[in-house]
Amino acid sequence: MMGYMYEAGFLGTRAPFFMDMVTLIVGLLPFLIAFAIFLAKKKKFMAHGLVQITIFIFSVIVLSYFEFGVRSGGGFSEFIKGSSASHDYALFVLILHIVIATITLIMWSVSLVNIKKYIKNGFHKKLGKILFVAITFTTLSSLWVYFLLFVY
Repeated sequence: MMGYMYEAGFLGTRAPFFMDMVTLIVGLLPFLIAFAIFLAKKKKFMAHGLVQITIFIFSVIVLSYFEFGVRSGGGFSEFIKGSSASHDYALFVLILHIVIATITLIMWSVSLVNIKKYIKNGFHKKLGKILFVAITFTTLSSLWVYFLLFVY
């Protein structure tokens, strides 16, 4: 049914299609968030909120697609096989990425749930900057993992 996921990707690496698709989307994430921030700076707060919620929901869907692909594709041990990277080093980078991404997802979720409170107490803008950095680190660490598994 979902065999296309494991066909050759489109980025010219050893990665399967689903990994290229997720990597492309995650690579665009900081730019999408920057666009949402731009809307807020232009005082288009409703559009800002709608874009942020849309990006978040889409990101959770992409994460679910990714998790399904990784789990059904054999996991880290299967994807590391074609790499020249050290297993232990790649595993360390993967764990670092998972920690960064998990903290980011939790912070992002909490900020959306508590948005009205954070706007009232003035914390929203500061939290937005922190989340932008966290999302950017999530993107960079995911690209690092992708490079180690499918390029190196």
